[in-house]
Amino acid sequence: MPLYLRRPESAPSGNPRIVSFGGGHGLYAALRAFRLLTENLTAVVTVADDGGSSGRLREEFGGLPPGDLRMALAALCDDGEWGRNWRDVIQHRFSSEGSLNEHAVGNLLIAALWQILGDHVEGLDWMARLLRTHGRVLPMSSVPLAIEADVELPGGRREVIRGQSRLAATDGQVAQVRLSPPRPPARQETLDAVAQAEVVNLGPGSWYTSVMPHLLVPALADTLYRSQALKILTLNLPGAELETRGLTLAAHLDSLHAHAPRLSFDAIVVDAAAAAEEPGLEASAARLFGAQLWARPLAGRRPQQHDSLKLAACYRDLLLDAGLSVDEQW
Repeated sequence: MPLYLRRPESAPSGNPRIVSFGGGHGLYAALRAFRLLTENLTAVVTVADDGGSSGRLREEFGGLPPGDLRMALAALCDDGEWGRNWRDVIQHRFSSEGSLNEHAVGNLLIAALWQILGDHVEGLDWMARLLRTHGRVLPMSSVPLAIEADVELPGGRREVIRGQSRLAATDGQVAQVRLSPPRPPARQETLDAVAQAEVVNLGPGSWYTSVMPHLLVPALADTLYRSQALKILTLNLPGAELETRGLTLAAHLDSLHAHAPRLSFDAIVVDAAAAAEEPGLEASAARLFGAQLWARPLAGRRPQQHDSLKLAACYRDLLLDAGLSVDEQW
């Protein structure tokens, strides 16, 4: 049965307006897939990273952490010589005995643009022009955020863990996630992109530190709830990621619903092999979110990473089923 699409006024035929939320490698895979289907693509990226190069720059300059934003820009580079070379440049990390060790070149370029221009979105737009990206990259909030979570540790002890890098490494069970500041502002450009989208996608990615934080920014969450776009949730592949170790996909859905009970989806995309291991997943998708389950082979060669071409094929079929035309660039 075709999906029911309550969409805004359509973009030019074959180029639906798509917004994809997330961060890190999960968002990278989704963007590499969506850029094969449209030129009207916007990445909305988490800004709570506090580790590695991003954390050091955030601590020194006080702005947004640039790492996940850089990853999204890299995903949107084209596959020509210009795009490949610049993707390699911004992803390159210095190796030295000095203070530049492990800094990503793209993080430094973004931080420089922010310092020169004094505006996060303007700096990202200039990076996008330099890279000739297929789409736009926007932060989910206009201020840097900290993630805080209540975690059940082995032995039954409960602890509050603060910080993205610490939460990502916990071996406990996350019960609740919060942001600090607790009601952070969203950029108007981000809200406008979501309001005008024909398709919005959440995930895949680190569940509590890359996916769920978007729903904890009040203005952004409210705009997403009210959106008439086709709404997609892309679930993670099974794996040993610490923050969700031992968590079933059905439990992923339960935790998301607990944090955002007003949220609904039209489709939940999941790897077919993973879905086969959880026969109750389809019922959970319908009960919690009113969504159809789209189970397709999505795993790549690397463990716990999606294959972007397989994702693109699934998204294409899903969008066509919903009555949207796509501009395939295979």
